[in-house]
Amino acid sequence: MKIRTSGKSGFTLVEIMIVVAIIGLLAAIAIPNFVKARETAQQNACIANLRQINGAKEQYAFENNLGTGSGVTTGNVSPYLSGGFPSCPGGGTYSIKNIGTPPTCTLSGHVLPEGS
Repeated sequence: MKIRTSGKSGFTLVEIMIVVAIIGLLAAIAIPNFVKARETAQQNACIANLRQINGAKEQYAFENNLGTGSGVTTGNVSPYLSGGFPSCPGGGTYSIKNIGTPPTCTLSGHVLPEGS
C-alpha cells in the first residue's frame, strides 16, 4: 500500500486557533499591567511637578518676604519654574494655594506627600 503525500505542507486550522488563543491569553495578562504602569508614571510625574511648584512658591515667598497665608498666582510662580508652568500628565489641573499650603492636583492620588 502506497501512502500519497502532497508536496504542500502548512498549518491546520486547529494549530492556528491554538496559537491565536495563546496570543490572546498573553495579551489579556499584559495589557492591564501596561495600563497600570502608565498610570503610575503619570502620578509620579504629577507629584514631581507639584514639588517643583511648591519649591518655586517658597522661593517667591522668600524673595518677596511673604508670610504664611499670603496669596500667590501662577504669574508670580512661573518665572521660578524652568520651562514655564507645568501641566499634569494625567489631564488634571493644578491649584497653587497660599504660602504654607502645598499645591494640589484635581486627580485623586496625585497628592504631594507630607514633608515634601
